[in-house]
Amino acid sequence: MLNGKKLAAEIEQEVIAWRRGLHQRAELSFQEKETTEYLAAVLTEIGVPFRRTEPTGLIGEIKGGKPGKTVALRADIDALPICEPEGLPFRSAHEGVMHACGHDTHAAMLLGAAKILWENREALSGTVRLIFQPGEETGKGAETMIEQGAMDGVAAVFGIHAVPMEPAGRMSVAAGPIQASNDEFSITVTGRACHGAAPEDGADATVAAAAVVLALQTIVSRETAPLEPLCVTVGQFQSGVRFNIVSGKAELNGTVRCFSEQTRAAVPGLLERIAKSTAAVYGCTAKVQVGFDCGVLSCDERLTAIARKAAAAASPDGMTVAELPKKMVSEDFASYTGYAPGSFVTVGIGGDAPLHNERMTVDESALKTGVAMHVEMAQRLLEEA
Repeated sequence: MLNGKKLAAEIEQEVIAWRRGLHQRAELSFQEKETTEYLAAVLTEIGVPFRRTEPTGLIGEIKGGKPGKTVALRADIDALPICEPEGLPFRSAHEGVMHACGHDTHAAMLLGAAKILWENREALSGTVRLIFQPGEETGKGAETMIEQGAMDGVAAVFGIHAVPMEPAGRMSVAAGPIQASNDEFSITVTGRACHGAAPEDGADATVAAAAVVLALQTIVSRETAPLEPLCVTVGQFQSGVRFNIVSGKAELNGTVRCFSEQTRAAVPGLLERIAKSTAAVYGCTAKVQVGFDCGVLSCDERLTAIARKAAAAASPDGMTVAELPKKMVSEDFASYTGYAPGSFVTVGIGGDAPLHNERMTVDESALKTGVAMHVEMAQRLLEEA
């Protein structure tokens, strides 16, 4: 079996350079054209065959020297609409767009694994598919790749997410549900605009929408079981056109996250009932729309056992594998697990700022651990999954 840790250490500087090249090309979801070109150039240089997907992204394929199943390794490639501070030599060249979620590290790690697996393909029993996926931040990128054949014939799928503010190289693994579903909702509250000096002539959409925001919190506190994790967040509230006009329309946008498909199915009805009845109290109406995005990400028990062994082999000397805690964040990697059993792990990348923050930094010594983990998992999935 290939020694992933040793081989990853040998190409560490290449992987760091690839990560920096990707960081400079930060692009928003489904706009990752420069990123795709960069990935294509590196894979061409390595020798790995690939095909492009629409509108962006690509899928590589490494056929081993011996017959066997097909397993998939996935990395996401999009960035966030965040302005990166000055000072970094390889700062994002696209103003207002930054890899503040670590997707540049994910893609670089997978490129490193691609190089190692390609150069040692004769030792592989089966095929390793490399999925460089766009649009993860929209929750719809994985389905786009699946529609274009990413999971055709795949027996098992694996992914990694970088986590800042954890020791560089620390691997975390868990079985079962580890990340929540994520569904978006919008609520339009319609009232009747009038002069601010004569509110009795209208129906104030701002006041009604504010009451809706507060009433929605009872979904968690009173509408679902206390032991059932659920998070309802209103992230946007827009209302009114001028300081002296009673607003005739308000827009609310938010997310609902949970671990139960039963709860997930019930929430749209709860949103509609509460929004409409609350708005009516203030003489307004409400229209509710819900869009289903990511499902619950659950890691297969057997693949998680394989991942623990792989993580132990890939981890820095003296560092133990940690238990991955449940979180209410979401990840569209969950879509892949609807087509094949999957395992998803995290790797610490140091720093002192969280994900989705403009001050997030990466201890690049962690990259070789991610590369090693991909290599170790690819081999074990081909042999054991």
